[in-house]
Amino acid sequence: MLVLTWDMVRRIVEILWIINVIFAVWTVFRSHRDIASTWAWLLVLIGLPYIGFILYLLVGRQLSHDKIFIIKQEQEKIRDHFLKQQRQMLDAHDLLPSLDQNMRSRRLVELNLNNDDAILTIDNSVETFIDGPKLFDNLIDNINQAKDTINIEFYTFYADSLGKRVLAALEKAAQRKVNVRVLYDTSGSHGTKPSFFNKLRELGGLAQPFISDSSNHWYTTPRYNYHLHRKLVIIDHKIGYIGGFNIGDQYVDQSKKFGHWRDTHLRVVGQSAAMMEVRFTMDWNTSCRKSHVAQIDIDDEIKNFKLDWDRKDPNSVAMQIVASGPDNANLAIQRGYEEIIAQAQKYVYIQTPYLIPGDPILESLVIASKSGVDVRIMIPCMADHPFVYRATEYYAKYLTKQGLKIYKYDSGFIHAKTMVSGSDIASVGSANQDFRSYRLNFEVNAFCYSPQLTKELKEIFEKDIEESTLLTNEYFDQQSKWRKFKQYFSRLLSPIL
Repeated sequence: MLVLTWDMVRRIVEILWIINVIFAVWTVFRSHRDIASTWAWLLVLIGLPYIGFILYLLVGRQLSHDKIFIIKQEQEKIRDHFLKQQRQMLDAHDLLPSLDQNMRSRRLVELNLNNDDAILTIDNSVETFIDGPKLFDNLIDNINQAKDTINIEFYTFYADSLGKRVLAALEKAAQRKVNVRVLYDTSGSHGTKPSFFNKLRELGGLAQPFISDSSNHWYTTPRYNYHLHRKLVIIDHKIGYIGGFNIGDQYVDQSKKFGHWRDTHLRVVGQSAAMMEVRFTMDWNTSCRKSHVAQIDIDDEIKNFKLDWDRKDPNSVAMQIVASGPDNANLAIQRGYEEIIAQAQKYVYIQTPYLIPGDPILESLVIASKSGVDVRIMIPCMADHPFVYRATEYYAKYLTKQGLKIYKYDSGFIHAKTMVSGSDIASVGSANQDFRSYRLNFEVNAFCYSPQLTKELKEIFEKDIEESTLLTNEYFDQQSKWRKFKQYFSRLLSPIL
């Protein structure tokens, strides 16, 4: 009879630990990912034996090649249609005549075009919303007036009071024979059951989860780390909404935890709404490729759309709708951010709920600041994700020591994802300043070229400063050792948070 001794138990544990290390190294290095993420996952897998593998299986595995192929197939369908028109437009339009006359804008336009086939449109009227109740009152009013199509794509569509208000408007639209489609992320819409949309479906509308959702095959292909983080609404092919607000009570100041929710969203009437619809169409078609839900005929959607470079309104906003996600290695939004920061001459103002930048943006921010650029970043005063907020504090402390101005917004929770720089460059959308938005989530931003809009967003930032606290070295030095430890530890995990 075999009797286990403590020495035998110790040796078994050592052998199992060695096997765990070997499998950890093999598992992480067999996937193509950046170095920071690789080391972060090794830390988790080796530091948390066995449990780490469960976490990796749930949130660490990359999107399957077949899903990436499907997404790229949809993108290729529209590329040739627009790019010929776009090249003619850039060669002829007086807004961006040459690199010599408007270098910053032209460089950014070319970067977004080459990185993401992001078409520049000229004829756009833009209204800015920073208040949730006003935004959703306006959106619901537009839904009630819709005559042809309503396409909605959100990370969060909660089944709460606001969610029911929006859904009721969509159901009435479907009853009027408007084509209604809802695309949502099941993780971001936690608690919202598919049955929530049953009445909408009965009335002829459609609702489905995004392609990265793995609820149907969680036991074979769990990939909970990839989310549809985009927030888009397109109505009648000409009205588009893009920004940081989701659908839920907390976004209209109805949360005791967060209080006032400070976000930024754009309402766009014009050509860029059509570009948002193209993005939605690609996301919709890839998500229902293997389901019984009807796809959208992309050829029918775009056959009558032509880019027009006759600027009819001097106040119109030139705009590119730029998307990024784990399906594309070009990191389009991140590199757009890098270009704005690197080319800044006077100022860069950034608002983000999560400040966990990768090295390229981190170094760009430091270089810009030390080159005399006024770099200011605004973050929340409270956490919605504890580990993420401690990592945000770590980088806020580091950047403060490097001479940047970091503000803590005190009047609620700031969720805006904006970047403003120079006389005519701004970005508003869903992408935060963190690894998740750069590499893991499916994001979309509007890159705007307009002196009027840039001035408005700059003034909004400066107004928010009045309700914020400028962080100092003394502020961080006074924090407890335990809090500092959590900041350092969270920073080690930042590539996978």
